[in-house]
Formats: sequence, structure tokens, C-alpha cells
Amino acid sequence: MDSLTFESYQLASAETAIYPGSGTGDTSAIVYTLLGLTNEAGEVAGKYKKVMRDNGGFLTDEKRQEMLAEAGDVLWYLAGLVGELGAGLEDVAQANLDKLNSRKVRGVIGGSGDNR
Repeated sequence: MDSLTFESYQLASAETAIYPGSGTGDTSAIVYTLLGLTNEAGEVAGKYKKVMRDNGGFLTDEKRQEMLAEAGDVLWYLAGLVGELGAGLEDVAQANLDKLNSRKVRGVIGGSGDNR
């Protein structure tokens, strides 16, 4: 089996996309994937919140796997959102690394603001 890339993941995940406007880049598709992304990210956080409440912050293998499963759902919705916006995950990932490396070189990786 070939190794999975962002591009191959995004293409394969799009084959399982069944939602309003899927693949059209229209407002309904963007809103649906955006809401799904934020919902699933909240589920990852909620899993750990319960670890803090119920297990004193000790992360069991079972809870770790539950969080990773939710993280997979985050990735699915992110791939969909990026696709609906007309881009590829690899391009977004590369642009993010370029931005962070530029900030590191310029000594502004800490702090706040998009344009630093």
C-alpha cells in the first residue's frame, strides 16, 4: 500500500461526503463543513474535559483512542472545508509551515496577531 498523503486522503474522504452542496463550494457546503469541523473539535475537547473531571487528568489508552477517533472526524471535516474553499490540504499545510517558519526566523513565533 502506498503511503497516505494529504492529497490522497482529501480525495478519498470526498467520496464519502454526503451533505448539502457537497463538492460545489457553495455557501451550504461551506457552512455544513465549517459547522461539522467546529462540532467535532468540540467533541475532542469534551473527551478530555471528562478525563479531567472523572480521571483527575489521567489519560487512559481507551480515552486516548476515543480522542484520536474524534480527531479523525476533525480531519474529515477540515478536508471537506478546504476542498469546498477550492484548495488542497497539502497546499494549506505547506502555507502554514511557511508562515510559521517565517515567524520563527524573524523571532515573532510567540505573541498574537495574524500578520506578525
